[in-house]
Amino acid sequence: MNSNNTSKKVKQEMKRTPAATVRIQPPQNGTSLHSKPLVALLDGRDCSIEMPLLKDIATVAFCDATSISEIHEKVLDEAVGALMWHTITLTKEDLERFKSLKVIVRIGSGIDNVDIKAAGNLGIAVCNVPFGIEEVADTTMCLILNLYRRTYWLANMVQQGKRLQGPEQIREAAAGCARIRGDTLGIIGLGRIGTAVALRAKAFGFSVVFYDPYLADGVENSLGLTRVYSLQDLLFQSDCVSLHCSLNEHNRHLINAETVKQMRPGAFLVNTARGGLIDEVALAAALRDGRIRTAALDVQEHEPFNPNVGPLKDAPNLIVTPHSGWFSDASSAELREMAASEIRRALVNPPETIPDSLRNCVNKEFFNGNRYLADPAAYLAGMAWNNSDRED
Repeated sequence: MNSNNTSKKVKQEMKRTPAATVRIQPPQNGTSLHSKPLVALLDGRDCSIEMPLLKDIATVAFCDATSISEIHEKVLDEAVGALMWHTITLTKEDLERFKSLKVIVRIGSGIDNVDIKAAGNLGIAVCNVPFGIEEVADTTMCLILNLYRRTYWLANMVQQGKRLQGPEQIREAAAGCARIRGDTLGIIGLGRIGTAVALRAKAFGFSVVFYDPYLADGVENSLGLTRVYSLQDLLFQSDCVSLHCSLNEHNRHLINAETVKQMRPGAFLVNTARGGLIDEVALAAALRDGRIRTAALDVQEHEPFNPNVGPLKDAPNLIVTPHSGWFSDASSAELREMAASEIRRALVNPPETIPDSLRNCVNKEFFNGNRYLADPAAYLAGMAWNNSDRED
């Protein structure tokens, strides 16, 4: 889909749509909640972009929920598709409560808040939307530059009224500023974002090494990077470590008390991937004893971040941002358009083609196609799909 054309179409549709959607309300007399298939935005309330793209084939409603207990029973019974951000988590038990659900689209690339195996076993396809590559890569470089040049702390000093003048005062205030050229940036996970960061880092003068056990050999040659084959080697060689891998059961707390000891003394640490990759107790201790010089986290183990509680309370030399690295006006619109398009693809194609008809299904290997609705004929009639309306 051409994002520019889609954006224009969405803006035009939004002008003609005074109210995109309303909160789910209980139906009257036990009747069905909607005449068209129901698509629910589970953990948000703004459907102004999704509604114009779906309103001809579905009813779009928002739940604005933070847990399954806040989702209305009628949604659990009737929702065929679900859109979700990263605020809500769906466990196996949560997924079992949905009676008609066929597809979940995660508005974003991370899928650690959905039990994708359980979903597949239940016949629910889970899709993600790889996006925001430029924004997250730019944010990563912004954080790295802040750690090296201490811009964040120096700006705070000025804002607080501290007057800095002359070489002695500047030297004292800017102590710890480092030169990039000649340093080594270690990237854990060389996917789309990791690659974008690597190319930016090279332009700034970093030597770049990466560790990614799932990547085919030879990529390092085409990109002019150095590959290492163990996490220990990467940590040992890197002056700055940047995390760009997904979170799963095998790499939770990848950065912990033991791996911190393998890092160069005084190294920098940046995380724009997932908060659970770092043991925050170990990070706080490393920041206090100087083993890690400074760290920047756009993601945290528990979000939203509360600076007054938890292991990182009062941790020195730490920058925290609110999981905003993915966002720009352009990327947000594109992301939501792509998510709505994936839902649309599921609705206009025959249900038996799921998950193969979807572009970004992440749980095909767990998929069990034997789960059907109680009334398949009614389901197909409600879909109102035909050959001319299918999307490949």
